[in-house]
Amino acid sequence: MADKTEKKPGFVARMKAAVKGFAANAAKFFRDTKSELKKVVWPSKADIRTNTVVVLVTVAIAAVVMIALDAIFGGILGLIIGA
Repeated sequence: MADKTEKKPGFVARMKAAVKGFAANAAKFFRDTKSELKKVVWPSKADIRTNTVVVLVTVAIAAVVMIALDAIFGGILGLIIGA
């Protein structure tokens, strides 16, 4: 009887195919990324400036609130433990 098992490609052939597939996928990824970046509507300098100011003011307010809460709770804890 004849052997009906298919011969699988060797290790080197499989690795070549894997590298070729990886390179093709990587190239497609970068082409797609470039295509998508062309669709992006970038903010203007004025928008960036405004958003930066909003973020900095928000962070400053949050810092003041955290410092105040720390002082209040620290004072309360000091009264409780009598330090």
